[in-house]
Amino acid sequence: MSAEREQPPEGRYGRSADARADRMLKIVGAVLGAGMIALIGWFGYSHVVAKDLSAEMIKFKVVSDTEVRVHLEVRKDAGATGVCTLSSQNEQHAEVGRKDVRFDQRAERVDEIVKLRTTGRATMVELVGCQSGTGR
Repeated sequence: MSAEREQPPEGRYGRSADARADRMLKIVGAVLGAGMIALIGWFGYSHVVAKDLSAEMIKFKVVSDTEVRVHLEVRKDAGATGVCTLSSQNEQHAEVGRKDVRFDQRAERVDEIVKLRTTGRATMVELVGCQSGTGR
């Protein structure tokens, strides 16, 4: 008896189902990868461009049991306005003061020393956040 082949000769009837599936997986993977990279790029771009106002607390000084002076540096568009919120806390991390500071100057960079009144002695000050175009 002669031995019979169980598989057709390689390449005779086109690609096998495994090769077609591998190629399809590579295409789907490439499309999904490109879409993910585009999505991450779009989120990054919108996060950077959408910032009309950013602020940084340079330093603070506890003047007395009822007052803290905070040095803020704000960067914004020249015509933009905004509000930054400051919070001060005591040793037990209880809030002893909070203030919303409005920035409507026509400058792109504003350095300002803010007086923050407190109900007790503050040990730390936090810049909670800033919002552009608030008010008026």
